[in-house]
Amino acid sequence: MEQTIRGTFLALDTSTAAMAAAITRNGEVLTEIESLAERNHSVHVITHLKDMLRDTCMGAEHLDAIVVGSGPGSYTGMRIAVSAAKTLAWAWEKPLIGVSSLEAIAFGALHAGLDMRYGEALPAGTTGKHWLLPIMDARRGQVYSAGFAMDAQGGWSRWLNDGVRMMKDWGDEIAAAAEAEEGPLTIWLTGDLSLHGDSAVSLQERCSAAGIEVRLLTHVLKGSALAYLGAKRYDSGERDHVHGFTPNYTQLTEAEVKWKAKEAEEAKR
Repeated sequence: MEQTIRGTFLALDTSTAAMAAAITRNGEVLTEIESLAERNHSVHVITHLKDMLRDTCMGAEHLDAIVVGSGPGSYTGMRIAVSAAKTLAWAWEKPLIGVSSLEAIAFGALHAGLDMRYGEALPAGTTGKHWLLPIMDARRGQVYSAGFAMDAQGGWSRWLNDGVRMMKDWGDEIAAAAEAEEGPLTIWLTGDLSLHGDSAVSLQERCSAAGIEVRLLTHVLKGSALAYLGAKRYDSGERDHVHGFTPNYTQLTEAEVKWKAKEAEEAKR
């Protein structure tokens, strides 16, 4: 059964080379864009958002919340969307909802790969679990990665936190974990696969030998997937602190860790 989503949301993400943004109302996508700007999003982000609001006849008064991709990803890129989202949320007095950019990639990829609407359960007759492994290139053989799962009833969950990992080593770890899993399992490796083809094929071949299907799906983050996940967080009562919210850099210096902890403590007061 498809899950009901209520509310109107503006969502944006600039963690990758493609800016993704959408406006949704009650689960329906009113407008959506993917703008490839070679990470120069700061030049276009406000113009794109104004155009989207104008084209949908939307104003601040129509929005329930601002949803933003929290990364990980490009250091400068993440800050552009987060800064814009925080400014709009503060100026318009709207709640701010942060969503992992990796989770949005994974969620969108599964639904695109199976031709499902957001919120639908897996197709009839589907058994077992689907593991979603989204990746973004982090240079020097590394990837930003995480792990998510959907079961036959449509339950969506996270089982591996966002982090930076060596792709080759991580592929071996995933294969070992999959071989130890009981019951039917399908693995989706998704995101930007262009620089990690050898490791992807290696994972596919090893899992195939164990009777586990690995599907390789190149997928770009969708603003509509980000908006849906943000709407679910909003519906469950989750909110982020407008002034204290920061992107997920995954790797912080010691000084940044201390600063972030101090900021979180002050936000509680």
